[in-house]
Amino acid sequence: MNARSVPRAAAAAAAALALAVLSACSDSDAPDPAAADGPASVAGVRISKDLTLHDLLPEQVKKAGRVRVATDVPYPPFEMYVKEGDSALTGLDHDLGQAIGAKLGVTFAFTPQKFDGIVPALQAGKFDAAMSAITDNKERQQVVDFVDYSRSGSAVLVADGNPEHIAVLDDLCGRKVAVQAATHQLDLLKSRQGACVKAGRGTIDIQTFPKDSDAQLALRAGKVVAQLLTKPAAGWVAKTADGGKAFDLVEDPQAPGGYDATPNGIAVSKQQPELTTAIQKALQALIDDGTVTKIFEKYGVASIAVREATKNAAVDQQ
Repeated sequence: MNARSVPRAAAAAAAALALAVLSACSDSDAPDPAAADGPASVAGVRISKDLTLHDLLPEQVKKAGRVRVATDVPYPPFEMYVKEGDSALTGLDHDLGQAIGAKLGVTFAFTPQKFDGIVPALQAGKFDAAMSAITDNKERQQVVDFVDYSRSGSAVLVADGNPEHIAVLDDLCGRKVAVQAATHQLDLLKSRQGACVKAGRGTIDIQTFPKDSDAQLALRAGKVVAQLLTKPAAGWVAKTADGGKAFDLVEDPQAPGGYDATPNGIAVSKQQPELTTAIQKALQALIDDGTVTKIFEKYGVASIAVREATKNAAVDQQ
């Protein structure tokens, strides 16, 4: 399950919050894109070209000095605009792309593309890769390869300080919980009702809302004890709302990526296996030196980062 399964209205609401936060940042907070042979500063880390990894790139990418990357904006915290009305991009995927590009000695050039057109555009050769919180699944693996960089599912958002001491999903039994209508998170709450009854804790009193932002208003007002939403969105809201003083993200050590977590990957055209290998090895190097952790921490979702840059990690149809 990936954040892309929820209605776009949720992303738009979160984007409005993201823009308000980002507009207050100085220009120095934005990542410094790498020149083809120059270093880049991403999430406070200076990253330089690795000649061995650069040599793994396809000749056409070396010659062009860039990797053409498709992305669907906005989709916080993965994809965002730095300022409203501006074309400059930021977000977890953009930062990670700049870091990988700097390590490889090329520029990761991001271009907005509607989500449902990304894979066809890769197949048509319009882009070399895509970074857009894309779920790695067996169906997509038939036409593109994935280098997996995160696992994300659903998570619990609570009021600042976690006054109800929510620690795991089943702590929601017998309590009022907010969720956006027509989402995987609603289905997940419904699926826990039997276990709640069996445990003698009462069913979850599910309160549905048209948008995630409406659910968060109910949580602020104390009308519910928690909200269930995608973990990346929950982490970003906890980090940014009221300067991080409005909500807390519940971290269940048994579900570090969230409940029902699935892999998200960088999609690469099957026509460029050398590029897939180069990206995979560059990502692993950034994992090993701690850069990836710092990028994910910047967006409040360090726990969804993977420790190994796998290829086509999905084993079942999602």
